[in-house]
Amino acid sequence: MRMFKLTLIAFAALIAWSAYAEAIDVRKRREAPGTPAEVWALVGGFCDIQKWHPAVAKCEESKDGDKLLHTLTLKDGAKILEEETKTAENSYSYTILEGPLPVKDYNATLTVGADDEPDRVEILWTASFEADGKSDEEAKKIVEGIFEAGVAGIKKAAIAAADAKEGKSE
Repeated sequence: MRMFKLTLIAFAALIAWSAYAEAIDVRKRREAPGTPAEVWALVGGFCDIQKWHPAVAKCEESKDGDKLLHTLTLKDGAKILEEETKTAENSYSYTILEGPLPVKDYNATLTVGADDEPDRVEILWTASFEADGKSDEEAKKIVEGIFEAGVAGIKKAAIAAADAKEGKSE
């Protein structure tokens, strides 16, 4: 009986410890030309990611009741199902429901805001999650790579739009 109680206590402690696992935070920032409204018009639709993220081949929006979802098909064929959880001016938040990324309890926000310099914006992509199936370091590195490619893609789209506005050709 004593061994059973000790096992039960150890199991309860393990569950309590895992419930308090520390979240991993990722933050990527980039500056780009334009106003927040101009850049958001390029990248702010929930499926616009297919226009600016180099890993995304296709995005399909759908609804589940009041929930706005999208399914991303990556260039390697993998699929990620995401739900938009919040919108604000020049910002949206989302969570990953299904996909191959080694994350759980993943919540992220993409924001385009004013920068300190006129006619420049700050692109900010943040996420908080726990690793799932990989170490914290490996999961963080994967998400950082995704975000780095994404903010670089947004900057590239903003530069192309600014050049087009000024009549420059590529």
